Amino acid sequence: MSTDYQQAREALGVRLRELRLSARGGRLTGADLAEQHGWNKSKVSRLENGKQTPTPDDLRKWADATGRPEAYDELVARLRGFESHIRSWRRQLASGHKAVQDTHLNAHADASVFRGWEPAMVFGILQTPDYARSLFTRYAELQRSPRDTEEAVRSRMKRQEALYDSSKRFHLLMWEAALHALVCPPSVLAAQLDRLAGAVGLDTVELGIIPLSAPLKIPPATAFWLYDDAQVIVENWHAELWIDDGPAVATYLRTWRTLRESAVYGPAAQHLITAARRSLPPT
Repeated sequence: MSTDYQQAREALGVRLRELRLSARGGRLTGADLAEQHGWNKSKVSRLENGKQTPTPDDLRKWADATGRPEAYDELVARLRGFESHIRSWRRQLASGHKAVQDTHLNAHADASVFRGWEPAMVFGILQTPDYARSLFTRYAELQRSPRDTEEAVRSRMKRQEALYDSSKRFHLLMWEAALHALVCPPSVLAAQLDRLAGAVGLDTVELGIIPLSAPLKIPPATAFWLYDDAQVIVENWHAELWIDDGPAVATYLRTWRTLRESAVYGPAAQHLITAARRSLPPT
């Protein structure tokens, strides 16, 4: 968890404690507050010490219990401030994957130059419906989130319209391992690789692939997207990180450029895709 995020969560906890200790109608104990709302007794302590992120409903109940309903807007603004940078999958996927895809669709609409790094699978912007469907199904199982697979697939396919927008440019890097990852049935991967090979010819796309045999200056770690070299979106297993801090963005841009030094393009990239396609079992 980032230091800035944790500091913001602790600061929110301090504010919650201030409200509880200065509650209208007399000092409110943590035990009393927990009992009012049917919370575990340790929840108040975890929230006040920045060990747990409150929900908007938690904040509403806190403001009401302390006799300060007008404080709710302030509290929820603090919450949204730091959650805009670290977006947990648990919260984002509460209603399924479509909402997340729609968020990225909006972000794509506002940017014109994209740089991406993906070591483990094909970029969403280049996925076939069947490949995307396999991934959404598996992620829903992992995250135990509602299954809205078809709606999520449709939203992801809509994002791909940007590939045909002459005002946009996609500079994409993949590790060769992503071409072989059987995150779907072999027949689906075969069609996906055919689709990927076709993307090499798009005038809006520059697709580089880092061969497994290529020397690397840095490890091929976590996937990320750079939007207009001003914002980074990083995915990990518990959350998405939306980063707009200048020095941090510069680090990701430098990382992307360092990885790019090991990539191949054009016919050499096509050769790697074709080799991966031929390595699949017959369908």
